[in-house]
Amino acid sequence: MKTNKVIIGSIAAIFVLVFSQIGAQLAASVFHLIGISIGICNIIAGILYVLLSYFLLNVLVNKFLKIDIRILRITVNAKWIVAAIALPVIVKGIFLLLPGEFVSSGMDKNQIFTTLSAGIVFTGFAAGLVEEMVFRGIIMSLIKERWNIKAAILVPSVLFASVHLIGMNFSALSCILVLAAGTMVGIMFSMIAMESDSVWNSGIVHSIWNIIIIGGGLSIGEKANEYSVMTYVLDSKSFAITGGEFGIEASVIALIGYIVVTLIAFVMIKRRTKSSLNSSLTF
Repeated sequence: MKTNKVIIGSIAAIFVLVFSQIGAQLAASVFHLIGISIGICNIIAGILYVLLSYFLLNVLVNKFLKIDIRILRITVNAKWIVAAIALPVIVKGIFLLLPGEFVSSGMDKNQIFTTLSAGIVFTGFAAGLVEEMVFRGIIMSLIKERWNIKAAILVPSVLFASVHLIGMNFSALSCILVLAAGTMVGIMFSMIAMESDSVWNSGIVHSIWNIIIIGGGLSIGEKANEYSVMTYVLDSKSFAITGGEFGIEASVIALIGYIVVTLIAFVMIKRRTKSSLNSSLTF
């Protein structure tokens, strides 16, 4: 595969992500204009975001790139569902053991529904799946085809981390922390996709992480979050603990979680490879 095809395909995949996100939100806005509540519109937007992205990415793969990306096919493993729940619950649980206090945003029922519908369906479920289809599905597969598996794991992960800096006015230290944590979580998602041969498993881990950590139910940080139903305000001001300007996703606690899951996936891949080798040597 030629380098220019990898670059064009990667850019096109990211364009699909942006186009689908904007298109889904615009479509949901139309529903709101005819009287449907914002909360229901958030759910509609999330569903449209996934469906439109999946359709356009398949068109990109089959019609233009003309490659078979098996990793986009829908297969789900129960072990990664367990990991998807365990990782954010454990990370968030550790933070809740640290000194701090709960602060309510004072939202009414309609505001709570609006906040949670956006956080669970759009920011959580939809964003997690679509980002995995793009970064671990299309881009990782293209780079693996052109170069090697190491580049396929590292390059999309660095790109994934870098995208999270767009539009952010962070300090240099916060940028470094985001790049480090973002790259590590990208590597984690890549290893899950490799082990299961499906982005739907890394997508589940990504989505549930988003829902539990940033889904708008319970936020954790240095100060109260007005866009969350409840915030656990940490007493600690340590950059490593709080994750700085980006938040706890870039904290050392989260980083350790990413590394542990990555190592688990790595061991699983090694065992499967060894098992396959032993089977091929059996007469």
